[in-house]
Amino acid sequence: MRSVFWEENKVKLIDQRLLPAEFVIAEFDDVDAIANSITEMYVRGAPAIGATGAYAMALAAHNSSATNRDELLHDLRTAKSVLDAARPTAVNLSWATARLLDVATNIMLDDIVSDNLESDELDEIRCALLAEAEALADEDVESNRRMGYHGAEVIPHGANLLHHCNTGALATVDFGTAIGVIYACHEQGKNIHVWVDETRPRLQGARLTAWELMRAEISMHLIVDSASGHLMRTGQVDVVIFGSDRTAANGDVCNKIGTYNLAVCAKENGIPVYAVVPTSTVDLNLTTGDEIPIEERPAEEVSQIGLREIAPADVPIYNPAFDVTPYRYITGIVTEEGICYPPFTESLRKAKEKADARVEQNRLERG
Repeated sequence: MRSVFWEENKVKLIDQRLLPAEFVIAEFDDVDAIANSITEMYVRGAPAIGATGAYAMALAAHNSSATNRDELLHDLRTAKSVLDAARPTAVNLSWATARLLDVATNIMLDDIVSDNLESDELDEIRCALLAEAEALADEDVESNRRMGYHGAEVIPHGANLLHHCNTGALATVDFGTAIGVIYACHEQGKNIHVWVDETRPRLQGARLTAWELMRAEISMHLIVDSASGHLMRTGQVDVVIFGSDRTAANGDVCNKIGTYNLAVCAKENGIPVYAVVPTSTVDLNLTTGDEIPIEERPAEEVSQIGLREIAPADVPIYNPAFDVTPYRYITGIVTEEGICYPPFTESLRKAKEKADARVEQNRLERG
């Protein structure tokens, strides 16, 4: 099933905090609660967060009591501001909320919509926003499958892959980005094996990636993060693969903390490194990764495992959620439009343009 969806005028999503022990569908009918669910990581992974933000904007329109254009735009802009602040690093969130706001704005600028909104006009806007959110979610699934099969082209038969964090169906609407490549390889019978980083401190690898791969019956072993260097030095890793929450124009990749270490170690050992990146995470407005805001998470994520304290009381803690891997450590960036190679400033721009044209064409076909 999809990780996030709309049903009965509510936004519903898999509560990933509870996996693998419990599988629970959380449901929300309030934008502030959805923003909190993003912050608290009920939902996580840049594409899944983006889809959640899109559905939340549709919910904001559904809940609005506006009687004119200005009031409705105010409600939607307020919702966008609240949602965008929930997690600042993943660009998909602000990208998705902006896309929904643009749809509403374009409809309201149309001469056929009156300044004082009639009930049928408000319903039209609500339906249009929900349709756009559904389209965004559908596009995510399609692009993930396209990425998966593009990425599978560079994975040898019998390869040992090293994967960081969780980039699967849980991190997207469905199928996944980097894990989507793994799924594609498995479907093609490539007999791959995956080393799964536990991914401290939230343990997305141990809790989520291991759960996904075991359900798919893909050969894997869970490892502590610090074992990755040993595996690379001893020739037990053929490809390093991970996702991205934001990718700068030059190809610098911002991903879960610990990714940079992996890429540097891989280059030292002559191992190719691929980031699997939907173009929605490519931010051409940022020249380099140094401009990407790095979210700092609560200290308790480091000092505790569950409710158990594992560090001295009042210990000073620094807990950045992401790091930036400079483009020089990246062999290629897999997108839904193909694999981008250096110079990334050119290849990423072309991929982004092709993807934007595809979205626009889909919109025109939907009418």
